[in-house]
Amino acid sequence: MNNELTRRDAISGLAALGAVGLTGTAAAGVQPKIRQNTFSPASLGYNEGTQKYVLPDIPYPYDALEPVIDEQTMRIHHGKHHAGYVKGVNNALDKLNEIRWGGDSSLIQHWQRQLSFHMGGHINHTLFWSGMKPESEGGGGQPNGNLMNQITNDFGSFTKFVEHFQSAATKVEGSGWGWLIYEPASNRLMITQMQNQQDMMFSGAVPLLGVDVWEHAYYLKYQNRRAEYVENFMRVIDWAEISRRFEAARS
Repeated sequence: MNNELTRRDAISGLAALGAVGLTGTAAAGVQPKIRQNTFSPASLGYNEGTQKYVLPDIPYPYDALEPVIDEQTMRIHHGKHHAGYVKGVNNALDKLNEIRWGGDSSLIQHWQRQLSFHMGGHINHTLFWSGMKPESEGGGGQPNGNLMNQITNDFGSFTKFVEHFQSAATKVEGSGWGWLIYEPASNRLMITQMQNQQDMMFSGAVPLLGVDVWEHAYYLKYQNRRAEYVENFMRVIDWAEISRRFEAARS
């Protein structure tokens, strides 16, 4: 039996929480329900042979989202910032494994926080990249079908949803994210703010659509004009993918 809590075990628990509540653990012997088709080891760059994460590729060229998001920002954001979160996940898991097998347990709180932060960053960015596509390939516009019906029901109209989503994302204090989530207990959509990569979200929420409002996501092109960046982000949303996530969350 492998003495290490594998990274597959770790991501299974984290994915079950829908990328929030990242420090929570399942009761002994109880496997959490994992939402179907939300994550896979491959989508998060998990290498079963090495039991480490590697940075997944983005699903389009770095310049594909021009003019909404410029190529230089995409290269730095993905190749430096997202890569840093992947490195942080691997490091935190290694340190926690050392603690379990005789290391300094006084540091466990520190490394649990590091795991929460970096795994949050890794999952958030994976969802961010795959939730966009170029305007030339159908990015932007509006959803249809069940997701559109749910948005209309929960927010009054698509226009009201857009206003709420853009305002929430623009007004995140400091660094963070704006999210459209599905809340399964009430069977409704909600909009939340996230500070940093994991704070101000609640367990059980299933992330559907996120916009990164850390300055590194937009500053080269937009400088301090976060509201303009968030408004333009709506032009590259892959609503077919967001609808898929919504259907998976309800299943």
